[in-house]
Amino acid sequence: MKLNWMRISVLLVMALALFAGTAAAKISKETQACLDCHESMPGVVKQWEKSEHWQAGVGCYECHEAKKGDVDAMDHYGYTVSIIVSPRDCGRCHPDESAEQEASHHSKAGDILNTKDGVLGQTVGGEPAVVLGCRSCHGSVVKVIENGKLDPTTWPNGGIGRNNPDGSKGSCSACHQRHRFNIEQARRPEACGKCHLGPDHPQMEVFEESKHGNNYLTYEDELNMDHAKWVVGEDYDAAPTCATCHMSATPTQGITHDVGDRNSWNLRAPVSKRTKNWEKKLDAMKDVCSSCHNPNYVDAFYSQLDEFVALYNNKFAIPAKEIVGILKKEGVVDNQPFNDEIDWLYWELWHHEGRRARHGAAMNGPDYAWWHGIYDVAKNFYKEFLPAAKHLSEEAGKPEVYKMIIKKYIDGRPEHEWYTKGFDKKRMEELKKYYKDRYNQKVE
Repeated sequence: MKLNWMRISVLLVMALALFAGTAAAKISKETQACLDCHESMPGVVKQWEKSEHWQAGVGCYECHEAKKGDVDAMDHYGYTVSIIVSPRDCGRCHPDESAEQEASHHSKAGDILNTKDGVLGQTVGGEPAVVLGCRSCHGSVVKVIENGKLDPTTWPNGGIGRNNPDGSKGSCSACHQRHRFNIEQARRPEACGKCHLGPDHPQMEVFEESKHGNNYLTYEDELNMDHAKWVVGEDYDAAPTCATCHMSATPTQGITHDVGDRNSWNLRAPVSKRTKNWEKKLDAMKDVCSSCHNPNYVDAFYSQLDEFVALYNNKFAIPAKEIVGILKKEGVVDNQPFNDEIDWLYWELWHHEGRRARHGAAMNGPDYAWWHGIYDVAKNFYKEFLPAAKHLSEEAGKPEVYKMIIKKYIDGRPEHEWYTKGFDKKRMEELKKYYKDRYNQKVE
């Protein structure tokens, strides 16, 4: 018995040595030269040696190789390389994934530099805050200085919408961290959670609150996230992750690196609108849901979501947007961003509170749909936004503007009746009785 185990052990060692030798034989002489010099970076080398790239013989040079005419090309000890490995570089081996990523909303995340978010960060905050805050997620416009070196004010940067020197947009390593490029990592919600959390887009927190997130934390070891094939309902069924819903395969549809392919609503804009080809996208997302839920359940959920978005749009978002427009048109406030109190109130109403509400509703996070969502939207709208419109109109000597606003958007609309007439008296009496019967508590 002992002899047999010894023989098996020897055979295993020989097999491992043979495998290692085979993998080493695939390494190009250029990559070997990189390894010989970069022994001072053992962490990077060890990560790469654990990667699928290593097993396929794809090394440092194969990814970092550049042509002498490239804008970011540098002469590096006799080799022409570039520091950044862009989605276009990855596309030499992964053309479909690269094309989908560059067509996605992720690749356009760097456009935030031209929006009010960018103005807020750069002007009200400051450039250092933008470099390590906004651009760390959204991406920088990477600038090249002498001999292919990169401007330290724009690099390092792994933002998902990074503008690369070769003209491409995006960063594959935002999800598949270099130099291991692990597919399992990109399937985990934590990879998305680097950017998708916080007061204005708390998808990570919403996921953790939801039953989906609860199941993920409970049955994480059953999800087989290291499998090459990863089809929901076939390879795993205990819980979905962000990738399951937005990117990964089902029995009837393949993987996509365009994260918007299944989004039928724009839940980030001031007023939500249907996305382009939304019917097709909705069918794709319902297909994912149907791997675990019956069709009637899925249809009913999306009906509830549509009603929620309509409530947010019609009761708060559209009136608030138009009210700000009227105040500017009538000269009550100027057109400078963040120059008046109401600019800040409106910004947080849709950019923070409204987004929280809509994402909470879409991702089964009840606390974010209500307390962190519509409750905060309503509190802002009734107790801060409208009073600000009133006193700004009066300060500008134009009280008639506010009267016009109230007449058009509040008076006579049943959803705002409580604000002008108070809570329904019959309902309040029922509420008092409930508290007395259940808690023996008197409600004034």
